[in-house]
Amino acid sequence: MTRRSTTKSKQQDAAPPAPTIPKIPPAQVLPRLAALRTAPIAQLKQQWRELFGKEPPPFSRSYITSRLAYRIQELAYGGLKPETRARLEALGEQLDGGNVVLRRIRADSRPLPGTRLIREHDGVQHVVTVRADDFEYEGRPYRSLSAIARHITGTRWNGWAFFGLRQPGGGA
Repeated sequence: MTRRSTTKSKQQDAAPPAPTIPKIPPAQVLPRLAALRTAPIAQLKQQWRELFGKEPPPFSRSYITSRLAYRIQELAYGGLKPETRARLEALGEQLDGGNVVLRRIRADSRPLPGTRLIREHDGVQHVVTVRADDFEYEGRPYRSLSAIARHITGTRWNGWAFFGLRQPGGGA
């Protein structure tokens, strides 16, 4: 039986050094933000690697651009204060008991109040406004989208499917 050298095992166990994230001078913020709009996606991904120190996610251009814009400003002006981060974490734990998976799921899949749902049916455009506890259609409150769809069509419909919020048959 041979013994490994402790120096060698420490070198193997050591994590690679953290990437150095550049500080961005405030004078460069506006030109860099403006350049994001016209930069090719390959350049945006390279900026992601430089500013976040990791590979970019496989998301849309608009997502990458918005996160880069935030990161540029964060590196120039500073991010959230540690006490603000701690407060947000504490509030999140009150809501979900510290379960990070639950934190990523909207508590309610219902559209936000104020959202306008527009659907054309039989050549007529129908507009529904989402309110905090119900829906408004033609100036009247309705408890469900299905009731509005039934009023419009005269037949029973899943209101979420009728307004395009869910695929017919229950899919998202």
